[in-house]
Amino acid sequence: MPRFGSSSSQPEKEVTMSVGSEVLTIIAVGATVNGEIQSEGIVKVEGKVNGTVRAARQVLVAKGGLIEGDVHTGEAIIGGEVHGAIFAEERAEIQGKAVVQGDISAKRLIVQEGGEVNGFLKMGVVPQPSEAAPARPDSRPQLARKKAAEFAT
Repeated sequence: MPRFGSSSSQPEKEVTMSVGSEVLTIIAVGATVNGEIQSEGIVKVEGKVNGTVRAARQVLVAKGGLIEGDVHTGEAIIGGEVHGAIFAEERAEIQGKAVVQGDISAKRLIVQEGGEVNGFLKMGVVPQPSEAAPARPDSRPQLARKKAAEFAT
């Protein structure tokens, strides 16, 4: 939280503010958050988050930002890196030079030229995390065999 009137020479790295009726939480460059982040509004990651990020409205990962965990949101806009699954109720956008190491489930998906996704993609109805494809590489062959068996029947 920002401190006003503080004599500390250390700048704050995490800022939460209200923009209109929306809450905006910023994890600034150089900041690392260990643990889950939950917001009813928007979360912008310019630094690093080690844990799950849940934002009702939107998660933005800026160029240079990194999330080591899953993302659950209405809309995900990725310009940096996500090492985990993305569950976007409405839309996921992977910008050029962005990297996603995990599965993406979204109603709509945009991957700009140069954007990289290493995982399964599921579009349409967004499943609950327990229904989604596992994010661990060692369990993907089992999922592929299961899907192939379902397709064959």
